[in-house]
Amino acid sequence: MRFRKIGVVGAGTMGSGIAALSASAGVPVVLLDVPGEDEPNRSARQGLERTMKAKPAAFMDPARVAFVELGNIRDDLARLAECDWVVEAIIERPEPKRELYRRLEEVLPADTIVTTNTSGIPIGVLLEGRPQSFRRRFLGTHFFNPPRYLHLLELIPTSGTDPGVVEAISELGDRVLGKGVVVAKDVPGFIANRLGVFASVQTMRLMEEHGLTIDEVDLLNGSLVGRPKSATFRTADLSGLDVLRDVRFSLSAATGEDFAMPTWVDELVERGDLGTKSGAGFYRKEGKQILTLDWRTGGYHPQESPEIPGVAALRGRPLAERVRSVLELPGKYGEFTRAVYARTWHYTLDKAPELAYDLPSVDRALEWGYGFELGPFKQMDAVGLDLVRRNLADQGLETPDLLRSAGAGFYRTNGVTRYLTFGGEEATLSVAPGKLSLGSIRRGGGVIDESDEAAILDLGDGVVIFEFRSKMGTLGAGVMKLLARSMDLVERENRPGLVVGHEDPRAFSAGANLVSMLESARGQRWDEVGDVLRQFQQTILRIRRAPFPVVAAPFGLTLGGGAEIALYSDRVQAHAELSMGLAETGVGLLPAGGGTTELVFRFTENLAPYDGADPFEAVRRAFGLIAMAQTSGSALEARNMGLLRASDRITMNRDRLIADAKARVLDLAPGYTPPLPRSLEALGKKALGNLHYGIRAMREAGQITDHEVTIGDEVAYVLCGGDGSPRQVSEQDLLDLEREAFLSLLGTEKTQERIAHTLETGKPLRN
Repeated sequence: MRFRKIGVVGAGTMGSGIAALSASAGVPVVLLDVPGEDEPNRSARQGLERTMKAKPAAFMDPARVAFVELGNIRDDLARLAECDWVVEAIIERPEPKRELYRRLEEVLPADTIVTTNTSGIPIGVLLEGRPQSFRRRFLGTHFFNPPRYLHLLELIPTSGTDPGVVEAISELGDRVLGKGVVVAKDVPGFIANRLGVFASVQTMRLMEEHGLTIDEVDLLNGSLVGRPKSATFRTADLSGLDVLRDVRFSLSAATGEDFAMPTWVDELVERGDLGTKSGAGFYRKEGKQILTLDWRTGGYHPQESPEIPGVAALRGRPLAERVRSVLELPGKYGEFTRAVYARTWHYTLDKAPELAYDLPSVDRALEWGYGFELGPFKQMDAVGLDLVRRNLADQGLETPDLLRSAGAGFYRTNGVTRYLTFGGEEATLSVAPGKLSLGSIRRGGGVIDESDEAAILDLGDGVVIFEFRSKMGTLGAGVMKLLARSMDLVERENRPGLVVGHEDPRAFSAGANLVSMLESARGQRWDEVGDVLRQFQQTILRIRRAPFPVVAAPFGLTLGGGAEIALYSDRVQAHAELSMGLAETGVGLLPAGGGTTELVFRFTENLAPYDGADPFEAVRRAFGLIAMAQTSGSALEARNMGLLRASDRITMNRDRLIADAKARVLDLAPGYTPPLPRSLEALGKKALGNLHYGIRAMREAGQITDHEVTIGDEVAYVLCGGDGSPRQVSEQDLLDLEREAFLSLLGTEKTQERIAHTLETGKPLRN
């Protein structure tokens, strides 16, 4: 089914967020809300304006707001007849929703799909009074806030929903909107909120019972154990304490279960401390300082970094080992964690068959909706089911049937992965059509070559993928050596082509390995640094000149050398969430893996169709991107910046990225010929003088430091091809200038200070 236009009713946080996501994906949207007295579309306009100012940004490209048409439900409901899908995101009460559905039924064509974004009201309750003709095209579509960034989309059909409708919305959510789709049963809270809110409530209660602080709990419940850095309380602040309260009220009313939070949480809501949106909740920000709530007194104190015995030693260890060790912490910390895990594990084991159709759906819902590295069943497998059973017994909890039938694990991998069904059988965990799992390829014997830093895998159909394995995809000599070997393999065996990518969710590549770079500089091993740079440049240049297509599949953080690999590839198949840029000036360097060279060539070529265009414009544009270390907020922004070309494509769903990149290789391979060698006229001293003038004007205005003048001068020198008269230069000429400028900057004390500060703090130094 082709979705030509989407209707959204309700311009609050969720409705306007869904509209922004849909518009970012290129689908036109009609956004309606209640009419204003003096301005009919005021509510919709204000909702859209709030979304345009949202941080993090709700739109992938601000220009995509042009896809959103505004209206109101009094005058414009009939405009929804143009839409293939209408999603309702109004107040979380059944009666207003039912009344809206009655009105929609009068104006919508019979094949328009209608959904609700309720976060917990059973879908069957909302359908009371509606005929079967409406029920067949209705289901729940539960997005998580903010819709652009949280991957989960729960679909909640009823027994009367047409399976074809579920399939169409699932396809839309997956391919167009980029969501991880999970089908949930029509029960209160569905999967993620039912389990997630239960865990949050238990954590708050047990914190009180064991006398811990909010800072201590968020340390124990965050990245240490494979959860988001926001852990329990920062996550609640981001969601909104009023939202959390309303959800737990509705869950208690609908299920009869006890979801009550401590009274001091309700008191926070009553006094208007609702979290991030109100400026205070469990945390409060004053200037640059973060304050933490003292739940005992209701006051705030400076945020602390708790010193919990044994925790510091766990950093860097495997996740399963960290979780097991946290459960064994001494004193109140171990007592707290054992109680939290026991209660949440027990509840998940007991309720999963009621909430979901299969066990992997539970894991995916918590991984995609709450950002867990491992869903609950994967986590239990990782720590060992014997430990789980022992922990439940120690806490006085019975062993649920699901755990009793699990044996040694809920998942079993032997070439293929199988999982335990709720009926006690085994089923094969399949990869959806159009998706590729590198884990499955590795388990299936698809590894051609590998090291600790990288690997070469067979993607099928002859296509090879070069997979980063280094931390944050950092690029050292070992990575580049294996990348060169992967190109040798493709050429030697006459394979169709090469994909460069991987599946680590943190980053495509954070750039060069600064640790080894700094060590070499401090040791005055300049020949060694020069050789590494030369090897990197030649490997990058080889990507461009290879007799087969190379397709990069970047996502997330794609900086420095990672960006240069993408810039030199034949095509880029980028994930929509792409933070791409040449950020070397932040550590006192300049792009020396071809980035400086590629931008001046690319922007000069862009000017070629325009007679009389000033060639200095290409140099000025490249200088701005590099000197200001500009980084995109999305793949659409990267395209606007010139880091992606018109021929490069964007994949909305991260799980489809590798498969889409492979498809690009197969499209390009027949009859492929490499690009011709390039040259351009370097502008020399006149253009260099213009850039020098701008650099010094910024220094006089106090906008940059003396060392940043030095950095800017080096960038300018390379972009202008030196300080001589205009001359024809090749790529290699500019690459040589890049390398010389990089080594010159690396040799300065201030650049070494910048690198050391960034490695120690993760933040830039302006010295």
